[in-house]
Amino acid sequence: MYDDPVLYACLGQDPALRSAIERIGPCRLRGADGKTPYQALIRAIIGQQLHGRAAEAILGRVCALSGGDMPEPEALLALPEETLRGCGLSAAKFVALRGLAQARLEGIVPGVDEARLLDDEALIARLTSLRGVGRWTVEMLLIFTLGRSDVLPVDDFAIRAGWQKLYGLDTPPRPTALRTAGEKFSPWRSALAWYLWRLSEEGKSVRNALTG
Repeated sequence: MYDDPVLYACLGQDPALRSAIERIGPCRLRGADGKTPYQALIRAIIGQQLHGRAAEAILGRVCALSGGDMPEPEALLALPEETLRGCGLSAAKFVALRGLAQARLEGIVPGVDEARLLDDEALIARLTSLRGVGRWTVEMLLIFTLGRSDVLPVDDFAIRAGWQKLYGLDTPPRPTALRTAGEKFSPWRSALAWYLWRLSEEGKSVRNALTG
């Protein structure tokens, strides 16, 4: 999908973005990652406000309770609070995961096949009704779990910083302004987001090495 020449024709209509694409190279988004929405949300809830290694360690402990796989809803609901909290979960994340499992059993959290039939905003509206799940979390699910090609997470600070860098702005754009400005890149706004993330990261490793 992301090797479609139409994508680069769309994004390349903007001279600044075309220059960034030539420097950064092809978009390396790979579409759907094989997880279910329920599995993606388990990972997202556990990872909130944690560094990657810490989040992976806690997720590994939770999965170990189910033989190494992410626990199915029934199994998650059957686990005692002290067992899950012992994996490193906060009280809020424990409650959010229990709510997620119950919502999956009730059909609020769709399976992959149902999710494919729902448009982006319908999924966002449904899933943000859950405790611990915000719009940004669902947008990440749309891009990386379901492989949706036209999602621009305008509340993401790195996305806004990338846009600021792309156009040499004094300050990052407001989300509403960025949403409007990004409309011309539809239906490839997920690829646009990927390039903006890359732009926000440029030079960081050099600065970190210098400032150590």
